[in-house]
Amino acid sequence: MKVYMLFALLQLSMVEQKFQAASAVTVNNYISVGGSNSTLLVKLMRSLLSELKKTNVVAKNCYDVLQCGGKQSGVYSVNPDGKGEFQVYCDQKTSGGGWTVIQKRKDGSVDFYRGWNDYKNGFGDLKGEFWLGLDKINRLTHQVKNRLRVDLEDTKGKGAYAEYDYFAVASEQSKYKLGIGTYSGTAGDSLSGHRNFAFSTKDQDNDANSGSCAVLYKGAWWYTSCHGSNLNGLYHHGQHKSYADGVNWSAWKGHNYSAKKAEMKIKPANIKRK
Repeated sequence: MKVYMLFALLQLSMVEQKFQAASAVTVNNYISVGGSNSTLLVKLMRSLLSELKKTNVVAKNCYDVLQCGGKQSGVYSVNPDGKGEFQVYCDQKTSGGGWTVIQKRKDGSVDFYRGWNDYKNGFGDLKGEFWLGLDKINRLTHQVKNRLRVDLEDTKGKGAYAEYDYFAVASEQSKYKLGIGTYSGTAGDSLSGHRNFAFSTKDQDNDANSGSCAVLYKGAWWYTSCHGSNLNGLYHHGQHKSYADGVNWSAWKGHNYSAKKAEMKIKPANIKRK
């Protein structure tokens, strides 16, 4: 009995450390590990699960979710700064998993030519096309240093990616100014030129152009005057005659090619690449 008690205490200590910033539901994974050895351990673990559910402990980001047993890609709740939880889509497959997806384009089912409030709060379907929301992205990138990955796919199914070793979005007071680090990848660098620029939408022009880049190029982005990338542009699905108003990543396929799929996702910068 003493051996089982010691084992149980050690297990509980591990779980407590693991779940200080994680979802209580994943304690079930630990229950199944030692359950066949001790009825007492199972009871203790179930008691811990009950207490964690009461306190409503939630992961800070999708990497926390992954570390605590959430290995399937899908929708999870996170609370990056203790100011309230919200739902995100976690990519647990790409490059080691643990990615919190902040934007997804894949079929043109959602209109991305929207105003400031929509981009501030977010829109779309987390299981389909969506923009997570600038306020949420600010919260995710304010507490922990993050890196950004952009995944692109053309109409033939060929993919490319761009990674940046630092990514942050400032508060609304600073017009959600973009912080971006050093590039690596296969898609080419179409975002570094937007560094330190504010976010613009069709009803709030914060770019350096005499006109409105958001209106001219039918999107919402950290426009300069105007852009090297426009991932919130119109969904043209491949080659298009109109200039630079599609889901464009100019270093990849120019300003007249709109990606079939585009995803922006973030992950703590201190996690080693896989």
